[in-house]
Amino acid sequence: MPGRKHNPCPHRRRRRAVSRSMRAELQFPVSHVDCLLREGHYAQRLSSAAPVFLAGVLEYLTSNILELASKEAYNTGRVRITGKHVERAVQDHQQLRSLLEKGTYSEVEEMYQLRDKQ
Repeated sequence: MPGRKHNPCPHRRRRRAVSRSMRAELQFPVSHVDCLLREGHYAQRLSSAAPVFLAGVLEYLTSNILELASKEAYNTGRVRITGKHVERAVQDHQQLRSLLEKGTYSEVEEMYQLRDKQ
């Protein structure tokens, strides 16, 4: 029949595809990090473990920042986490502040300055 593909080994079932994020038990997309690393031309060669490790590090940092920001929001009596809470959480944490102080641009600060001018 046209349109049907013939399975050469009918007794073998095809395994379901499992993403690299699922294998590593990560929420961050490993494939997207891999594409960004390759498109950025950061190195001539890239191991298969590099994007998995980087996605894990990014997920860890993000979860820590969000946890601190949620505590900051709770302390101020808010239910939602805003950019101001994230900024305060990073500024109050010494290691995160030193990690993010150089070369980062605070869009949150600019947004609040624009709102105050209006």
